[in-house]
Amino acid sequence: MKYPIHRHAIAGAAAATALLLLSGCALTPLEQCPALEIPSAYGEAGQAAVSRLAPTEDPGRWQPASPADRQPPSPWWQVFGDPLLMTLEEDALRANPDVFIAMARIRRARALASRSQAERLPELDAGFGPTRQRSSGASAGRGDGAAASTQTLWRAQASVAYEADLFGRVSSSVAAAQADTARQQALAHQMLLLVQADVAGTYFSLRQLEGELRLLRDTVGLRADAAALLEQRVSAGAVASFVLDQARAELFAARAAQLALEQQHALALHALAILLGRPPAGFALAVQPLQAVDVRLPAGVPSALLERRPDIAAAERAMAAENERIGVARAAFFPSLSLTGSLGYESAELGNLGHWSQRTFLLGPLVGTALSLPLFDGGRRRADIEQVRAVYEERVAQYRKTVLQAFGEVEDALAAMRLLDARIVEQRGAEQASSRVAGAARSRFDEGDVDYLMVVDAERTLLGNRQSLIQSEGARVRATVDLVRALGGGWQAPGAGG
Repeated sequence: MKYPIHRHAIAGAAAATALLLLSGCALTPLEQCPALEIPSAYGEAGQAAVSRLAPTEDPGRWQPASPADRQPPSPWWQVFGDPLLMTLEEDALRANPDVFIAMARIRRARALASRSQAERLPELDAGFGPTRQRSSGASAGRGDGAAASTQTLWRAQASVAYEADLFGRVSSSVAAAQADTARQQALAHQMLLLVQADVAGTYFSLRQLEGELRLLRDTVGLRADAAALLEQRVSAGAVASFVLDQARAELFAARAAQLALEQQHALALHALAILLGRPPAGFALAVQPLQAVDVRLPAGVPSALLERRPDIAAAERAMAAENERIGVARAAFFPSLSLTGSLGYESAELGNLGHWSQRTFLLGPLVGTALSLPLFDGGRRRADIEQVRAVYEERVAQYRKTVLQAFGEVEDALAAMRLLDARIVEQRGAEQASSRVAGAARSRFDEGDVDYLMVVDAERTLLGNRQSLIQSEGARVRATVDLVRALGGGWQAPGAGG
């Protein structure tokens, strides 16, 4: 038995099919990575033989890597083997205000993404209540001066509103919001990395200053003893009084240098307390002068790791979000379809409100039309597209700038490590030689072969070489921290995976 197919059913099916097809029309342009020359190896790594590219990498092409916002933060500070530093890093991640700010921004971005995602679903509302209204006779068609009518209406109704995603406006908005969320996630990881690096750098600066202070305190003690001894010899007429003045001048200079270092130490301690989310008052660490730290990176730091840097991931997500917003702006040139309706009951008496005969319904918008087609707006929509495209081009330029800066930071850190290694070797030699010279000068002064000025110059040179050596060792460990930060918070040897 054949059943006739009504033409309205055919029209409805065709309309539904057309809506489904139009819903799949996306106006977002295909995103492409900006062209940028990628070196086959770090220049500084080649000189120091610290790092080379993995042999499987193709120079000049973007290498696929896991986005930084999807990687768990790496406890890279454990490589230094300092238990106190590990504790301080954990405290900073729990209490640093910048970390809380980053986490709040992530929650805000996620909430905005959820709100955008909700646009895919219909909006349902329900209401109940009375209305009191007075209509004129003219509105009822009885002419001016006719008696007016006053009535109270009780309403209980539910309404639904839904925008069909004909040209991908909603889907592009959702994709842009999701990219913004991923960007905030990457920025949060970047903030964590910066806080971690600042804690490590400040901690090692503090230890360096403690080493310099120990050196200055020892120097002050030795010069005070020397001045006291010379004072006795002056009283005995063994040496001239100006020799004692020279010794006292060196003693005063050493004390002044010690006070300057104590000021720097106090400032570094206060900065570390703030990084840990603590008030500086009452914060203190046990004195532990910096020991020589010789941390070597594993061979094979690939350039692809730069793409794992959180700031590069954030720049890429920002670029993707603006690309999606181009699709949103383009969709404004095409028709939009809003489906609305309401169903409920209306009655002049509250007791009759639930009767079936009092039911009401409305399909379609109260004002305007369901399907709207833009015709003329004076160029506003075209200006919107140009604006979004300009923002996208800005994001592309920022992405390229971020990548170039990342390569520069790695090169700077590698250069600092290479040159500081060589500098420390030379300074150790200078410290040993100047120590021998200072000892010989004092012995010759005691024997009367040279004047005290030679002793002063020799000890001044020895102090300067020892202090420079401590400073270079501190700079070397901070350069290691800078390299870890430049690599995105960690590294792996080739073949280590992940």
